Amino acid sequence: MSFSTLLAADAGLIQARLDAAFAQLPDQAVIHAMAYASAGGKRLRGFLTLQSAQMLGVSPASSISAAASIEALHAYSLVHDDLPAMDNDSLRRGLPTVHIKWDEATAILAGDALQTLAFELLTDPSLGTADTRLKLIAGLAKASGAQGMVLGQALDIAAETATDPLTLSQITQLQAGKTGALFRFAAEAGAILAEQNPRPLRAYATALGLAFQIADDILDVTGDADKAGKRLQKDAAAGKATFVSLLGLDAARVRAKSLIDEACDHLAPYGASAQNLIDCARFTIARES
Repeated sequence: MSFSTLLAADAGLIQARLDAAFAQLPDQAVIHAMAYASAGGKRLRGFLTLQSAQMLGVSPASSISAAASIEALHAYSLVHDDLPAMDNDSLRRGLPTVHIKWDEATAILAGDALQTLAFELLTDPSLGTADTRLKLIAGLAKASGAQGMVLGQALDIAAETATDPLTLSQITQLQAGKTGALFRFAAEAGAILAEQNPRPLRAYATALGLAFQIADDILDVTGDADKAGKRLQKDAAAGKATFVSLLGLDAARVRAKSLIDEACDHLAPYGASAQNLIDCARFTIARES
């Protein structure tokens, strides 16, 4: 099976699990907005959970709720990130953002509900023992909150009005939270489900997450808006420092490739069984959206 086929297959599993969750909720605009916001996309974070778990002997049936949880959390972050008070974007995945299609209040509430749904999904008994589920809940809370994604977003917003542009070290720290923390947890979740040491997967995903962000910065400069499904060149328009603005385009590409090589090296303990995660890493810097 090719990587693109595998990625699409896992995305389908995740969508089915989310659809099942939405089917249990009332027929209200906010629920429709939740489903709209969480549809589509590559599902890379959920893919990392499913594939890291499967590599360690955990079946998709016993990891799908964790993968869907991470995608629900990611969807919430995008809905709120697109709001006028944040990035003020009107396009996401080639479609109007939630606050454009509905309104700001619905978008805020849909994001809130997606966040709480993420933690509800982690209580699913199919994920294992109560102790395993508590570790997953604690891990997602740390990755998504004031020690992870939210901290990174706050640093990003603060940088917009800072007198001096961020340094390379500061951007790396910012993105380790805003983008990297959820990638790290997504891969670690597989080890938690398998009750194995998460350290190699954590190191893999740390390098992968940073490479993903550098690739995003490159796409913001060189990408095709139709393929990306979102507004491009917004960082330059806002005067933001990025990996590309600080390193230059060629050096940023070299840095991203080096990080992917590093990520793959961390998978050495798993041998040939890590091939899908290696392919995922390579895809991260080859994608067009």
